Amino acid sequence: MKLVPVILSGGSGARLWPLSRKLYPKQYLPMISDNTMLQETLLRLDGLKGLSDPIIICNKEHRFLVAEQCKKIGIKDPVILLEPIGRNTAPAIAAAAFQCLKDLDDSILLVLSADHIIQDIDVFHQAINIAKKHVQSDKLVTFGIVPTDANTEYGYIKKSKENYHDAYKVEEFIEKPNLKTAQLYLDQKSFLWNSGMFMFKAKTFIEELKTHAPDIALSVNKAVNNAIQDLDFIRLETKAFELSPSDSIDYALMEKSKNVMVVQIDAGWKDIGTWTALYDIAVKDSHGNVIKGDVVTQDTTNSFINAGHHLIAVIGVDNLIIIDTPDATLITSQNKVQEVKNLVESLQASNRHEAEFHRKVHRPWGWYDSLESGQYFQVKRLHLNPGAKLSLQMHNKRAEHWIVINGEATVTNDKKIFSLKKGESTFIPQGTIHALENQTNEPIEIIEVQSGTYLGEDDIVRFEDIYGRITG
Repeated sequence: MKLVPVILSGGSGARLWPLSRKLYPKQYLPMISDNTMLQETLLRLDGLKGLSDPIIICNKEHRFLVAEQCKKIGIKDPVILLEPIGRNTAPAIAAAAFQCLKDLDDSILLVLSADHIIQDIDVFHQAINIAKKHVQSDKLVTFGIVPTDANTEYGYIKKSKENYHDAYKVEEFIEKPNLKTAQLYLDQKSFLWNSGMFMFKAKTFIEELKTHAPDIALSVNKAVNNAIQDLDFIRLETKAFELSPSDSIDYALMEKSKNVMVVQIDAGWKDIGTWTALYDIAVKDSHGNVIKGDVVTQDTTNSFINAGHHLIAVIGVDNLIIIDTPDATLITSQNKVQEVKNLVESLQASNRHEAEFHRKVHRPWGWYDSLESGQYFQVKRLHLNPGAKLSLQMHNKRAEHWIVINGEATVTNDKKIFSLKKGESTFIPQGTIHALENQTNEPIEIIEVQSGTYLGEDDIVRFEDIYGRITG
C-alpha cells in the first residue's frame, strides 16, 4: 500500500513578520537551511519505503511557489490542491483523502505541516514505520512529541499507561494549558505535545469523518468531484468548499473517535511559529546571540539579529529580536514576540502593503523588485527566467519604459515584435497592448519605469497568459 505524504502548506505565518508575509509566508522561505521549510519537509521523507508523490494543499496565490520549489528538489509530479478559501485542517485533509481515493483504490496518508523542524530523521522514520503497522489495522494515528519543557504554546495528548506495540491509546486531547498545568503535565510524564502530524488510511479517515463530521465530508467530497484541472494544479470547487464547516482535524474527528493511537517521538521536533522558536534552535555565539547577515555588535547579549540587506550595528541591548528587510524592520523584546501577529493585523487594517508582500515580489515568470516610487512614477527591476513570458496585456492608466540591463528580451509593442539587447530600450504608451518574453537560456533583467495617474498591480488587462491567470 502506497504511503502518500499530505503536506499542509497554507497559512500566512504572521508571527514571523516581516520575513514572512501573506503572499510569501514562512513555509516558502529558507528559515533554517538553504532549502525552504516546504522543501525540508519533503526531503526528510527520503528513504521511506513505498513513498508516493506528495499531495500539497495550499492557497491559490502560492501555487507557482509550490510548483517551483518542488521542481528544484526533483519532485516532478506533486498533486497540488488549491483551496479557494481557508477552512482549517479538517477540510484540507479531507480534500487530500478524497483526491487520493479518486486516483488510487486506497493508500496510507502521512499528514505533515510544512513549517516544522525535525532534527533526528532516523527517529522520525522509525516512528512512521511504527505508525504504519497500526494504520494497517485501520487505526487513526497521531504523533505526540516528548515534551522538553512546560510549554504553553502547544496542545497536549494524554497517552495510556499501557504500551501497544510501541504505541499508546489516546485518552484525551487537551487545549493549550497555563504554565502551572503544563509543568504538572511535564512532571507526570504521561502527556505529549500535540504535533499536528497524523497517519491513516484514506478510506478509514473518510469513513470516520462521515460519522463524526458529515457536513465536512459532504461538502469537501463535492468540492473534489467538481474540481477543475488548471495547468499543473487542481482547483477545488469554490461554492462547495466554502459550505464546509471550518474545523481543525482534532476537533472534527480525533477528539471524537475511539479509534485513535499515538506514537511518541523524541526527535528534536519544533513548530516554527515565532522568532523565539527560531532563536531557541539556532547556534548562538559566546554572548548568546544569533547573528545572520552583516551585523556588528557591542555589549549585546541573548538577541536574534537578522540583517537582510545592509549593515546593522547594535550596542548595549539584551533579549531583543531585530529582523531587517528592505522595506520593513521589526524590533521587539523576546517576551513580546507573540504580539507580532497583532501588529500585522493592525497593518492590514491600515491597508499597509508591508503586511501582504515584500518589496521583491515573486511571479511565475520570475520576480520584480520595486526600487523607487512617487506620486506619478514607479521604478522596478524585472527578472525573467529562461523561457518565461509576461502576459500579453494592456494598462489603462499608465505608460511604461523598458531598459534591458542584462540578456536579450523579445518584446511585443503594439503590432511590432522585436528583440532588445543590453542597453537598448522601448517606450510603451498608455493603452498599448504589449508583452515581454525570454526566449534564451539565460535570465534577463529589465528596468521598468512606470508613469501615470495610477500604478497599482490591478491595472492589468490580460489577453493571453501561459500561466492561466486570465479570469472571467
